[in-house]
Amino acid sequence: MSRLFTIGYEGATPNALADALANAGVETLVDVRAVANSRRPGFSKRALAAGLAERGVGYLHMRALGTPADGRAAARSGRHDEMRRIYEAHLQTEAARDELTALEQLIRTGKRLCLLCFEREPEHCHRLMIAERVEAADADVAIEHLHPLPATFERP
Repeated sequence: MSRLFTIGYEGATPNALADALANAGVETLVDVRAVANSRRPGFSKRALAAGLAERGVGYLHMRALGTPADGRAAARSGRHDEMRRIYEAHLQTEAARDELTALEQLIRTGKRLCLLCFEREPEHCHRLMIAERVEAADADVAIEHLHPLPATFERP
């Protein structure tokens, strides 16, 4: 059975995120943010990819699997049901369907992948919806959610 991991970086540091990925044996982090920028140091696309590379973890940005702006606004406002409706509609777009198919093919190679977005709790994030789609398409895939240590508890 293959595992598909998910992780959110809310409240974490880049080192805590990398530790969680390394401890799970993740080979490639799949960034499913529409906009791979962050106000948090170390979590923008280039800095994140470079930091992960130092730990032997690959980085792949699948922008078309990101949440559209109106869905992100709904999530930030705590309107999670609205975000889910918006994201379900987004998954019907050609670009999102193509990237979902590419993700499913990548999982079939046996690589240990982890989906990344901001929200700490997967039930409030579109990455859970992606993982559930992948699991429904392939009964041999199990979802596992990783939680990096919060920044206040990070080891020195």
